[in-house]
Amino acid sequence: MPYDPSAFPPFAVTVDLVVLTVRRHALCALAVRRGEPPFQGRWALPGGFVRADEDLAQAAARELAEETGLRAHDPAVPAQDNGAHLEQLATYGDPKRDPRMRVVSVAHLALAPDLPAPRAGGDASNARYAPVEELLQQAGYGRDGEPVAPLAFDHAQILSDGVERARSKIEYSSLATAFCPTEFTVGELRRVYEAVWGVALDPRNFHRKVTGTPGFLVPTGGTTTRQGGRPAQLFRAGGATLLNPPMLRPEV
Repeated sequence: MPYDPSAFPPFAVTVDLVVLTVRRHALCALAVRRGEPPFQGRWALPGGFVRADEDLAQAAARELAEETGLRAHDPAVPAQDNGAHLEQLATYGDPKRDPRMRVVSVAHLALAPDLPAPRAGGDASNARYAPVEELLQQAGYGRDGEPVAPLAFDHAQILSDGVERARSKIEYSSLATAFCPTEFTVGELRRVYEAVWGVALDPRNFHRKVTGTPGFLVPTGGTTTRQGGRPAQLFRAGGATLLNPPMLRPEV
């Protein structure tokens, strides 16, 4: 029998983005308020439909650029200015996840240093970076006093999975440096770990571990006083992608 596309139900593929950053010492994610049905008025993760002429990585990079102004860079090389770590997270295909039609979403995780205020675009009426704990709440009120409603679609599950991926990967990889500017202090890196893991770390032990891990950090030769107090040594990400020994998450 010849192939007849009309014999098959409509089917679409989207990319959704878990864009994580650290703002005011808290792990935050980019959320957009939907301006159109379905779930009009609800907060959701940014994303969109994959175009006919692009693959998944291109679609994710395009959505990232449209939503944040960032370009994706190769995670195997040190962070670039105005660049963001971008990797595929997971695929979500519940038949009922989108009321419009059968939609499979390939979610991607993006990490970047402290980002400027986002601008809403496409079918979004508003955009913001919000603490992940607030976005994952099912009831109550957020920091701005707005009633909290669950994220649209299955985006709470996608966000939860993205946060856990970030928490796990910074244990054994140099991924935490993706949250930092090109040059950073050990104290700034420690606050990234504290924000992502949600725990307080001993400064001396942390300094000893990260500076003693081969290939993790490279001194730049400069110092900064942006944290106040005495000048602090500046580092950049080293060439190591895997940490040996790993930075294990404290048990809480």
